[in-house]
Amino acid sequence: MTSNVHPPELSHQFEELSQQREAAQLGMWLFLITEVLFFGGLFLAYSLFRIKFPHTFAECSLVMDWKLGALNTAVLLTSSLTMVLAVVAAEKGRREELVRWLWVTMLFGVVFLVVKGFEYHHKFEEHLIPGPYFTNEFADRGAAQIYFSLYFTMTGLHALHMIIGIGIMAVITWMAYRGKFSRTYSNPVEITGLYWHFVDLIWIFLFPLLYLIGVRT
Repeated sequence: MTSNVHPPELSHQFEELSQQREAAQLGMWLFLITEVLFFGGLFLAYSLFRIKFPHTFAECSLVMDWKLGALNTAVLLTSSLTMVLAVVAAEKGRREELVRWLWVTMLFGVVFLVVKGFEYHHKFEEHLIPGPYFTNEFADRGAAQIYFSLYFTMTGLHALHMIIGIGIMAVITWMAYRGKFSRTYSNPVEITGLYWHFVDLIWIFLFPLLYLIGVRT
């Protein structure tokens, strides 16, 4: 005999929690596909200009602080691990553990943004902001401005996605603190994890393309 009890976390348009979970995951994957297309256009533009100006792009890459970039890479990879631990805690119904790992993940996200803020400040002090006051130290000033325009656009949009992710995670953390998730219902945490992993993955591509293409001796 089928129970007519409607779980409070089940939306009215779904018959079962499993159906709701599959629909939410499908929706997130479709959203991430559009994000791949969005960033893919930027990566394509980067590739075309790098082919056209290979020496200038390598020269500009030498100006980048690869150590800070590597630090941020380690920070994001660690945040992916803590996000996985949060999802596992949610699936096992461990509320306190879930809240703790979500806080740690958000902390790593904030650390990343702070480090990126220091990088942007250094670029401003070094007159590497594209425009009339851009530095003349590069052999091809125009191509160098293209590189830094791509740098600020791509890393800036990535940082914006991180800010959005931290905001979503803050809401999820509040819900977790109030006991909204259980072993039978943890889908919002999983969906948030998918988004966070995507943001981390984008940086994995940005780091070598922007920081490591120059020849270092």
